[in-house]
Amino acid sequence: MTQPYEIDLHSEYLRADLFFAMGQPAEAARVLEAVLAAEPENQAALELLARSYFGSAQLSRAEEALARLVELAPANGWARRALARTLERQNRGADAAVHHRVADALGAA
Repeated sequence: MTQPYEIDLHSEYLRADLFFAMGQPAEAARVLEAVLAAEPENQAALELLARSYFGSAQLSRAEEALARLVELAPANGWARRALARTLERQNRGADAAVHHRVADALGAA
């Protein structure tokens, strides 16, 4: 049985990206949560979700999204650096240092 309303995931991702670009990260996160419910391993959506959470100061949620992204793509230097910065904003410098070192080794800015 199909759902009466199936979302177009690509359109929803683009809509979330627009919300984010317009300075509405919380609204972007709301849209992306539905996208990731349908495609939990979509790395582009997960990255934008993490950026949206970070941008709306939902740091524990940003940490969860970034940890998931690092789990899916361990060599993603951007995700490592973003996770380190998120941890720093939560006053967890020792935890952040590990991810900064990996990001440095990966050549991430």
